[in-house]
Amino acid sequence: MSSREQKTIVAAFDFDGTLTRHDTLWPFLLHVAGPWRLLWNTLPLLPTLSGYLLGWVSNSVAKERVFYRFLHGMPEQRLQALAGEFAHRRIPGMVSPAALRRLAWHRRQGHRCVVISASIEDYVAPWARQAGFDAVLATRLQRGADARLTGCYDGENCYGAEKIRRLQSLLGERAGYDLYAYGDSRGDRELLALADHAYYKRMPEESDAG
Repeated sequence: MSSREQKTIVAAFDFDGTLTRHDTLWPFLLHVAGPWRLLWNTLPLLPTLSGYLLGWVSNSVAKERVFYRFLHGMPEQRLQALAGEFAHRRIPGMVSPAALRRLAWHRRQGHRCVVISASIEDYVAPWARQAGFDAVLATRLQRGADARLTGCYDGENCYGAEKIRRLQSLLGERAGYDLYAYGDSRGDRELLALADHAYYKRMPEESDAG
């Protein structure tokens, strides 16, 4: 057996737009706030959101402002309850059947499967564990001393180069494993560039397994 064949094989999947058919943040915020509060809280964010669309405000800055507006001061238990409901009731209807088939293929091969996402860990992790992933690397939200959300990140937004840092922290030296990576946006560029097998905006079927 060659040294390449002896390596661990890892499949790293982005979440929004890769495992799911579309973004999950705004559906989650709708689940948290309801339609009227969603509208009310979004209005003051319009300059930030416009700046993001125009490339003047970074993804990380824009998203943290959204979190602060919607989640600042929320008790941790409340977030976990809402996130768990969203993960189990809403996310399954958003997931791409092709992505699930690809995940099932990797699991049959005995590959280590990881979700690596800028979405928040609180709802990604419950769904991912149920789906059969081995690990979840996602954006974490900071809790204050009073067990309420501060509205800020705990660490960095898991986006772009941070995805590489988090993956290497989990798996160790890059030379130690072969990497399949799946992504759909500029936040996945570094991850896809790192991979031995990179798939951008597509999920191959078994006949195109490698």
